[in-house]
Amino acid sequence: MSFLDTLRQWDEAVTCVDRGDLSEALRIFLSIQDPNSKICFDIGCLHLLKQELEAAEKAFDCSIRKDEHLAVAFFQRGITFYRKERFEESLGDFKRAFKALRGNQLIDYKALGLQYKLYACEVLHNMALSEAQLGNWEKAQENLVKALDFKTENKLNAIDRALQSTLKQKLFKLVEFPSKVLFKPNKNYVAELEKKDYLGKAKVVASVVPQDIFSGFAPLQPQVEDNPVRPKEPEILRALEGEPHTVLFEFVPETSDELAVVPGNIVFVLQKGADNWASVVFNERRGLVPYNYLERLEISLASKQNEGLSAPPTREPPTRPERKSEDSLIVKVHFTFTFAVSVPAGSTYAVLIEKISRKVNLPSDRIMLSLTAEAKDLSVIDADTDMASVWSRAGGGRITVWCHAKEETDGAPQKEIHFVALHSYESLNPEDLSFHQGDTITLLSLVNQDWLEGQCNGNTGIFPAAFVEEVPPSV
Repeated sequence: MSFLDTLRQWDEAVTCVDRGDLSEALRIFLSIQDPNSKICFDIGCLHLLKQELEAAEKAFDCSIRKDEHLAVAFFQRGITFYRKERFEESLGDFKRAFKALRGNQLIDYKALGLQYKLYACEVLHNMALSEAQLGNWEKAQENLVKALDFKTENKLNAIDRALQSTLKQKLFKLVEFPSKVLFKPNKNYVAELEKKDYLGKAKVVASVVPQDIFSGFAPLQPQVEDNPVRPKEPEILRALEGEPHTVLFEFVPETSDELAVVPGNIVFVLQKGADNWASVVFNERRGLVPYNYLERLEISLASKQNEGLSAPPTREPPTRPERKSEDSLIVKVHFTFTFAVSVPAGSTYAVLIEKISRKVNLPSDRIMLSLTAEAKDLSVIDADTDMASVWSRAGGGRITVWCHAKEETDGAPQKEIHFVALHSYESLNPEDLSFHQGDTITLLSLVNQDWLEGQCNGNTGIFPAAFVEEVPPSV
């Protein structure tokens, strides 16, 4: 089967998925001869959606055989094994997915045609769940604590709740791949499949038919002096300003700000950083590429118009340079619920208390921090505390503190706010809180104007404010 035929069927199958015809999409996918790793991945996803676990496993096996570095394929096969209750194999695949992340916080597959970001903290979350299913609760806790090092702000609640569950030796939710999200073929290639009509459709400019409403030619318009020239696209301008380079090795992006290129591509380097990463423009897209993957190219149309590009080297590509990142500390906070915040290393007390204040939805003067569960004199952290001595207690970039709400000035403790569920809500994400109509929910914090964080039936999570109504305080 030719490349164009494969591309055409791939695009047709993805279109069927978009309109909800999974069976037809799967039929088209299975008719493709010698599918690539991405197509095998798509086939596995559709089998998984249809609960065809054996077929899904075989498809992900095929995807991994064709690309052993595709972390998301290991992640999906791990989910398949988990559903088949083969927890040791699911744990192995989640470990392989984590290894393929190579120490990065996430891999953004957008540049490869998949609208999905694989987070290291979610892979570790699933590793912990597999360990828990095998009865290895201590290892489960270790994986979740490690996940805090790879945290993102919107993933912290799920990790914290999972950690609390492991302390009680209770299972928690599996992080799953979103349904109907598939690798799609390059849109530029797909556009080339369509036939182009360079002449266009004929238009009537004069007619002998009396009923024709054509009214004749418009007179010539006077020319405007100093008419502004249409500006060029910013990307093109930047490319013209950059220095042309030839790509020597294939580079697969691992984060959203990196750019996918292959040997032979011509990119324009805008800036080279001290960390050996270059900011480049390619195909009207801007991103980062390792500079040691590139070679300076001297362009002279007059002298090189008929010269072919030299063949790309066959040697192994150089080691991927390390990305610089700012040092930060993870502060785990025990309150009525447990959460974590990230602060720059060596932060002042004001920075720390401001972050915690926003998280617990209390003014800073109503909060007392301490290094122990009991707020004793020597353990209390306040504006007079030497923060250098506090941060010196951090180990592995993490430190634990306790947060206590002070009583009101009149001696009356802060009253809890309760809500009653007007409708049932089924969680769509691991960090969501499920409840049924009529359940009582205790407010923990305000996330934003549409979402709240609360506790119900022993579970903690976020939920939409529109689903609940505040219970008036009892007199």
